[in-house]
Amino acid sequence: MKKILSLVLALMLVFSVASLALAEESGKVLKFYAWNEEFKGFFEKYYTLPEGVTVEWVINPSDGGVYQQKLDDALMNGEQVDMFLAEADYIQKYADSEFTQDITAMGVTDFSNAYEYTVKAASDANGVVKGVSFQCCPSALIYRRSIAKDVLGTDDPAEVQAALDSWEKFEAVAADAKAKGYYMTASFAETYRPFSNNCTSPWVDEENNLQYDAQIEAWIAQTEKFIENGYTLTAGIWDEEKNVQMFADGKTMCFFGPAWYFNFCMGNAQDPEKGCPGDWAICEGPAAHFWGGTWLMAPAGTENADIVADIMNTFINNEEVCTALVANEAQFSNNKAVNAKFAADESYGSAFLGGQNDVAVFAAMTDNIKWENHTIYDQFMNEGLQNAMQEYFKGTATKEEAYAKFYTELAEKCPDVVCPD
Repeated sequence: MKKILSLVLALMLVFSVASLALAEESGKVLKFYAWNEEFKGFFEKYYTLPEGVTVEWVINPSDGGVYQQKLDDALMNGEQVDMFLAEADYIQKYADSEFTQDITAMGVTDFSNAYEYTVKAASDANGVVKGVSFQCCPSALIYRRSIAKDVLGTDDPAEVQAALDSWEKFEAVAADAKAKGYYMTASFAETYRPFSNNCTSPWVDEENNLQYDAQIEAWIAQTEKFIENGYTLTAGIWDEEKNVQMFADGKTMCFFGPAWYFNFCMGNAQDPEKGCPGDWAICEGPAAHFWGGTWLMAPAGTENADIVADIMNTFINNEEVCTALVANEAQFSNNKAVNAKFAADESYGSAFLGGQNDVAVFAAMTDNIKWENHTIYDQFMNEGLQNAMQEYFKGTATKEEAYAKFYTELAEKCPDVVCPD
């Protein structure tokens, strides 16, 4: 009888503990920080939270640094932040910070299907992994098939790639395109990422002196030549002057971007009346590179590490979810096995790209992407230099004045960086 009573009491204790845990879980509100609703949409479609748990999304625009400022304030003031998103240009700032934690200690340990550069990007100087990306963003040369046929005599991706696989060939074809009445690119900044992603030195040296990598200098020199010869327009990367070139009556042969760019940012090209869907294709172009990407980061102060870890594992290792991101959302997932499945599927293709299998192209490109020589200053350096140089490229400022503007803004945004005299 005593044994039975002891067993009953023990079971009651177990159920009481379980009930307490369930009560603590029920009604729990996690707080996630983001700058737009893209991942929020994927999360709500493809992830199931434990019963009774909800998420409060704190969304602030990235323009003007608002998102980072709000996030930094919350982290430094010890406010609740259970997970936050970060972009490539500033992820190093958070990966090297004490405000993020080692996700392998949380239970995110399998990166075998994640692309190497996405793991390196979210790691600190000691190789400790602080986050994961749900997408991989290799960036391609996106070209008009009809213009390529006129200029090169072919629109076949393999043959176009052979004609544009170096910057020397790219410039030679630009001259041929100009002779036919076309622009090679529609923005002074169109080729910035292919150059900047292949820098062999960081923006600052060990003494925090600003330095220009040879790739940045090559981009400036090429852009000067393209503008002088009429090979490109001087529009900004998001300017309407560039975007109208995506219509069917546009005269621009080449654009650069990842899957998210041609699927969601080339609306003029997709316009059923004025656009030219199907008249496009992609290839690697002169230099392997990436553009963008969204990483999920784990704050050191979260009390919900188990749920955050499960979210991270889901979006890089759950085959069903990663498959849905490709099939339903036009993403290039951060799962090699899933992407390989689509790459090998002869029936899979993009209508916008004339039936071309974009996943196969991107899958072949990813091994060539580098994540090297990045700093916490990258976002301002990349955006600040382009913004300052646009005035020079448009002819509204001298080259010296453009550099002076860049240095003035750099001193304000990154006061610990030493500018040239």
